[in-house]
Amino acid sequence: MWIMEQSGRRFTAVLGKVPMHQVACSTGYENICFETEQNVAVVTLNRPNRRNALSLDLMLELLDCLDGIGKNRELRAVILAAAGKVFSSGHDLSEMVGKDINEYRRIFDVCCELMTKIQSIPQPVIAEVQGIATAAGCQLVATCDLAIAAEEASFGTPGVRIGLFCTTPMVALSRAIGRKRALQMLLTGDMVPAATAADWGLINKVVPPASLHEETRALARRIAQASPVTLAIGKQAFYTQIDLDQPKAYAYAKEIMTMNSMAADAQEGISAFLEKRPACWVGK
Repeated sequence: MWIMEQSGRRFTAVLGKVPMHQVACSTGYENICFETEQNVAVVTLNRPNRRNALSLDLMLELLDCLDGIGKNRELRAVILAAAGKVFSSGHDLSEMVGKDINEYRRIFDVCCELMTKIQSIPQPVIAEVQGIATAAGCQLVATCDLAIAAEEASFGTPGVRIGLFCTTPMVALSRAIGRKRALQMLLTGDMVPAATAADWGLINKVVPPASLHEETRALARRIAQASPVTLAIGKQAFYTQIDLDQPKAYAYAKEIMTMNSMAADAQEGISAFLEKRPACWVGK
């Protein structure tokens, strides 16, 4: 059992394997479940009866949870999973009818804030995709730092077919798979199978459904072996340099690497390598 204080809220997470039906857990949240497995955080979308649609409430809960994870120095990696057969169907369309402009703006403001939060917390976030991920659900996968999917998973941006173009999902999707492939998905709304998604770079790996749980955790554990400060430096540097032109990217990267070299964990890691011994990270 693990207890966490966040924003005046106290919630308890119970360790254990996430089942494919609705997760029974006590976290103080209604739409997500939070657990820890040693130094890995597991956050599960927990609205399987609504295909894990990203309601405003769910997105706010996920933002709150990720904010707490980002402040926890003991956690080294995050797995983002989903209960049920569908990873996420995207925005909750029941919230998309008959609203005023400020209500719509609020939904998309929170969605964009959520996507930014995933990439701004220091821990790498791994999507564990067991089923369909469409629209903002596909955006969620594209936004995560890494993603592993079951063979039966598929991905799509079908908003064009209901008159609501997937404009915010387009931002993450086009950065993950490039212009032509992103436009193919956005303009047709067709689903892309997991094998194709891996070939296009939307996900890292496709595995049999029975192996998904362990494969995701193996990747998280592998990442968690590294210095937490080094992971944080590297993740931030990656997203900062990726949109810079090459001369600016190198100018930025050399300064980051110079400062990283002075970190206690860098000196410890280099010394441990030279001395042929395991490193002992201090997180500084």
